[in-house]
Amino acid sequence: MEVLKIATAGSVDDGKSTLIGRILFDTKSLTTDKLEAIQKTSKQRGYDYLDFSLATDGLVAEREQGITIDVAHIYFSTKKKSYIIADTPGHVEYTRNMVTGASTSQASIILIDARKGVIEQTNRHFFINNLLRIKDVVVAINKMDLVDYSEEVYNKIKADFSELMSKRDYQDQKITFIPVSALKGDNVVNKSESMPWYKGDALLEHLEQLDKKDIYNVGTPRFPVQYVIRPKTEDFHDFRGYAGKVYGGELSVGDNIIVLPSKTRSKIKEIYVYDQKYETASRRSSVTITLENDINVSRGDMIVKEGDLPSIEKQFTANVCWMDSNQLTVGAKYVVQHGVNKVLAKVDKINHKINPDYSGLEKDVTGLNVNDIASVTFKLNKPIFYDQFKDHRTNGSFILIDTQNNNTVGAGFIQ
Repeated sequence: MEVLKIATAGSVDDGKSTLIGRILFDTKSLTTDKLEAIQKTSKQRGYDYLDFSLATDGLVAEREQGITIDVAHIYFSTKKKSYIIADTPGHVEYTRNMVTGASTSQASIILIDARKGVIEQTNRHFFINNLLRIKDVVVAINKMDLVDYSEEVYNKIKADFSELMSKRDYQDQKITFIPVSALKGDNVVNKSESMPWYKGDALLEHLEQLDKKDIYNVGTPRFPVQYVIRPKTEDFHDFRGYAGKVYGGELSVGDNIIVLPSKTRSKIKEIYVYDQKYETASRRSSVTITLENDINVSRGDMIVKEGDLPSIEKQFTANVCWMDSNQLTVGAKYVVQHGVNKVLAKVDKINHKINPDYSGLEKDVTGLNVNDIASVTFKLNKPIFYDQFKDHRTNGSFILIDTQNNNTVGAGFIQ
């Protein structure tokens, strides 16, 4: 079954957790004990409604304060799709959590409180979706029940958000506006009778109709080798296969390929998924590939089509989201984990800091603090084979690892 990963974003009390809880409730995805716990806690708090945010807020601090702190992943399925929702916090101080949750998502839901409209945090949420090249963004205008389901309020917020859209540099995004009430269930899973003026789909209907060809970024095929398979059994004594996941495009039997970094040439002989042979490996499929001739291929190498090489450099510039309490400074050394490859890197230059509220750039920056986003140039101790993030989300992204304690301290998107 097709799997769709969705990131949510919203400011404090915009209702992200309630929206997700409502989806789980209306799709009958809540277990009996979970539903009983929500009913019991809601009654104890004196609510005359079910507090669906309790379905996702797992930390004690989240429940006590009514906010989302950590990234929670929620799983549910319908007859058409399986879903993974990354419920990300909306606070400024949790920008790194939002980037983490959205970095692997194919679609996004930005919540706006109908009473407050577009606020500064909305700029930040949209900026991150733009930065991470998320193709399908739903702007869910929530709490419509608190503004009497006003079409005028909806249109005003839609117009304000359209002004924000004019500032983006990624034009391939599809923006869909949906007025909802997570608490009452209007336009979440089922169409609302309270807003007859809205002619579009309910939120889940929209998500059900998303075609993976439209939401996955189309790039050129990249096949990083994760494992070399040598069974050495009686039946497969001379078998040598290369296992990994296809990113960006398709690979087919007969394709002329080049293995990086050696630049050795060969041709794809067979494609296996477990013990079944296929003529084509579609993007995002995990397969084992065999080649026509016996050449040296190791874990960390990359198989690409002939005439379609990525950049092979010992230096690159990337937008970095800094996630550590210790500053990133010029001259500092980190391990760059790019796919299955790890290389030592030195910070050569901090070009400028990017204000994620679209207020501009800051020059002459000497260091990055936690949650800062900046353009940074790195020099590496050996080449990596990469694409620009705008062209290839997987092969254009990496993480930074502290050489002293092995903590993940940053996420980068190559320019």
